[in-house]
Parts: sequence; C-alpha cells; structure tokens
Amino acid sequence: MEPFAENKERGNDIIAGKNPVIEAVKSGREIDRLLIAHGQSSGAYAPIIAKCAQRGILIKEVSASKLDYLTGGANHQGIAVMIATQKYYEVSDILDYAREKGEKPFIIICDEIEDPHNLGAIIRTAEAAGVHGIIIPKRRSASLNVTVAKSASGALEYMRVARVTNIANEIDRLKKEGVWVFGADMDGEDYTKTDYDVPVAIVIGNEGKGIGRLVANKCDGIISLPMLGKINSLNASVAAGILMYAVVKDRTKN
Repeated sequence: MEPFAENKERGNDIIAGKNPVIEAVKSGREIDRLLIAHGQSSGAYAPIIAKCAQRGILIKEVSASKLDYLTGGANHQGIAVMIATQKYYEVSDILDYAREKGEKPFIIICDEIEDPHNLGAIIRTAEAAGVHGIIIPKRRSASLNVTVAKSASGALEYMRVARVTNIANEIDRLKKEGVWVFGADMDGEDYTKTDYDVPVAIVIGNEGKGIGRLVANKCDGIISLPMLGKINSLNASVAAGILMYAVVKDRTKN
C-alpha cells in the first residue's frame, strides 16, 4: 500500500511513513501535527521530532492502532503527519490586511472550537460578513483540514486564519493595537447594547465549556444573546453568525 493516504473520511490529509514524513517536513509544507506511535519518540525519529519542534509543529504520541485508523491501513512505520489544506497566517497579516483595505480590524477568535464543521461554518459566515481574519489556538482546536474546508464551502480560500500558541497573549497584543475584544458568554450583557463600530474582535468559546476563564478575564467585555426558550445556549457557529452581523449592522448603519 502507498505510504500516502488521503483520508477524507477522517477529516485530514495524512502523510505516513518515515521517508515521506521527512520530505514533507523538509519541504516546508503546512503541517498541523506530527503523530508518533508510543515508543517511537527516540532513536531514528529524534531528528524529525526536533525539526518539527523547531517549526512549532504540534507533536502527539498515539497508539499504533490509532495510526492504523488515521492512515487507512498504510505502512506508517509508527510516524505520520497531518497536513493543513490551507496555509496559516500570522496575526500581523490580519491586521495589515485591515489596514490595506482602510477598514477597522474585524477579527473572530475561536477559543478551542473542536468541531471542524463548526469551524468551517464560522469561516464561511466570516468571509460573507467581511471579517479580516480568524484566530485559532494550536492545541485543543479543529485545524484547517478537509472537513473544515468542505464546511466552509470555498470561503477558506479567502479567509486569513492565524494559529497561535496562547489565545490570552494574543488578546493582550490585539488590545495594544487598539482592538476592543468582546467574549460571547451566557452571563454577559445583551449583545445589542454594545457599539461594534470600532476595531473589534469577538471571542467564540468551546462548544461545551464556552470561553476559558483566563480568556474571558482578558476581554474588554462579555456579551450575550438573549435566550427566550427552554434551552440556554446556541450552536457555536450560529451564535458567531449572529454576532458577526451585529458588527456588520453597526458598521453599515450610516
């Protein structure tokens, strides 16, 4: 069986096997993470791991059976990489893009959105709403895989997505750039009472846990959608869409 397995059912492009992985890392391709089978993190694979660490690539140890599943039964030799379907940008690229357009920055921060369908839907709406870029964390987050690209329905080709090590630190950085940061949470102020006609970033939290406490504390304000029915939360991508168009409304009202 070929060492390369394009595994769309599992949501990622996978390159498996020692030599294919070495070449993928050396080529500078956008790599989401390196997967190493338990017990294989030393010896011959140590240089590959070191190179990935140098590039800031997430390294994860998994069972051999997990690799069997992810690679579709390819001869993975205990090592594989997940390839991003789109390049990642820097946060500075997002801010520069807004400046080039002569617009106030409009950013969406996804704090540990794990469902690739949700991330893809957020990217799709963000592109339609004129968002300049999206920030996601390197860990505990869906990455730019095949499922995200499919759910985004082409919008990923036009959206700048930055992947960062620490969301809280990036919020501090954005605030220094004059960006107001608002977190979406059920215990905040009614979202309609906030003026979004400013440089703004909206934080959307994890599907189950919501926004992390440290991230929430970094925000300039917490905003909420009124819940008038019997359930107390919305799907993350739906909530994100409503809030994005609240920004659009404020910016186009004149």
